[in-house]
This record gives sequence, structure tokens and C-alpha cells, in this order.
Amino acid sequence: MKSTPPLTQIPADADARKAVGPVICYPVDSLPRVDIAAYRQVRDHLDLVDTVIAAPRDAVTWHVPAGHFFRIICSEGPQVGDLNLFNARDLSERFYSGKTRALNGTHLGVGDQLFSTFPAMRPMATITHDALDWYGFDEFGGAVHDVIGTRCDPYTHNLLSNGGQYHHCCHSNLTRAFAEASGKSLEEAEPFIHDVLNVFMCTGFTRDTGQYFMKASPVRPGDYLEFFAEIDLLGALSACPGGDCGTEHSSDNIACYPLVVEIYKPASLPVGWVAPRVNGYDRSHGA
Repeated sequence: MKSTPPLTQIPADADARKAVGPVICYPVDSLPRVDIAAYRQVRDHLDLVDTVIAAPRDAVTWHVPAGHFFRIICSEGPQVGDLNLFNARDLSERFYSGKTRALNGTHLGVGDQLFSTFPAMRPMATITHDALDWYGFDEFGGAVHDVIGTRCDPYTHNLLSNGGQYHHCCHSNLTRAFAEASGKSLEEAEPFIHDVLNVFMCTGFTRDTGQYFMKASPVRPGDYLEFFAEIDLLGALSACPGGDCGTEHSSDNIACYPLVVEIYKPASLPVGWVAPRVNGYDRSHGA
């Protein structure tokens, strides 16, 4: 909301209305939580089974079987990435950033789970390690790994640049990579690309105008974000053309670096782990 004078007369009880306390929309006390200690215990014995690289201003895909780990690694310089996840067996089931945000908060960390779209709506992956967990929230309200931004895209770029054509926005990068992985045409693939987890990106909302902001990512070479695959996954990651997102999006002017994805097989599964079933709602919708 922009900070502009109101057009309506301020009511006499305005302060009282504003003073009403908030109510959490989704109380999550009953939400099943993973035993993160059990997940982390099996990290001591991991075998590297595959490595893929998202080149600067481009995207890459990979498969992760359920019960495996994957890491997104900052390899050469500060770089953010846009992550899409799909059920490898049913591509219509994909990451649902909005519901993940509602259940976990605006920024994700260790123990948080990434939920899928309706009607399956179940955990797809669990964050098991975060080299940036020290960052927390800064004085501007910024934090890392957000699920509030969408993804940089050529349509918004076109709108804001008076008709500019830029083809290496994360939306386009992910579309090309997903099309190649799925065998779909670009036109068929594009509707599958969805709002992302902004890996390593440092973001928040300004307190005065409520505008989404980004700032230079604190990530450094060697830092990584690690996930446990709850179901068989197809992952897609774009190395954002914004680089560390400290200045601008959708540009060839910014220093960009590759991101490395490593897939690991554990020697054993977490104690008590069971692959999540699809959501139990009967889908009758009251009819």
C-alpha cells in the first residue's frame, strides 16, 4: 500500500480499529511436524549420486528419488536461485508457494516443509540444513529463502521497460529447462512453471509503503540449502539474472554465477519416515 493521504474522512474510532490484535490465520499446533533430528542423523552417511549445474542466467533440472537429499550450493560467488518442484510421477502436482507461506511464514528454514498444490497438498520436501540460518531478520525486515516473491519474468519486464524483450528471466529459464526435461513444447511447458522458493535471496516488505524489496544476498561460496525429498521429485532451478539481487532484475549487466545441485543417497532412512500420502479431503465440496 502506497503512503498517500486517504481520500476518505478518518473515522473517530480509527485508532481503536487499528489497535485490534491479530489472529493467526492458520494455527499450526495440529500440523504434523517432522522429527528433524531423525532427518539430520542420517546426513552423516551420504553418497553423492549426481551433480548438475545451473549456468548463470540459465536453468537446469534434475530428478531426486523419495528418501534422497539434494543441496543447492553457492559455488563461485553470491547468487540467488529460483526453485520449482514437481512430483516426478505426476507433473500436475507441483510446489505451492502460497500455502507453504501460509503454513510456515514468509521465509523458510530448517524443519520447514514445501507443500504441493491441490488436491494432493502434501509435503514435497523438507529443509534439513541451511548455511544461512544465522541471518534471521535484519533491521530492514529482510530475511533469506522467501516464498513471497514470484519469479522474475519477461512479461513484467516488458511492462516496466516500455516494451523491452528479455529472455533470461527466471520464468523463461525455467520454462526452457522444464520443456526439455518433459518433452513438452515451450507453449505446453510454460503453464507448469509456478511461483518459486527464492533460494538465498534476501527480501522483505518496506514498513512505510509495504513494497516488496530485495537486497544483496549474504550467501558466499560454500554455503548451501539442503532438502530431503519426501516424494519422487523433478527439480528445476534458475540462476537468476539478478545475481545476488542487490541492484536490479532482468539484466545482463550484473555479475552472475552458477549454482550447483548435488543429489545424495543416505545409507538409511530417517527413523519412522513414511512417504506422505495425498491429502485426505474427500473432494465432495459439499455437493
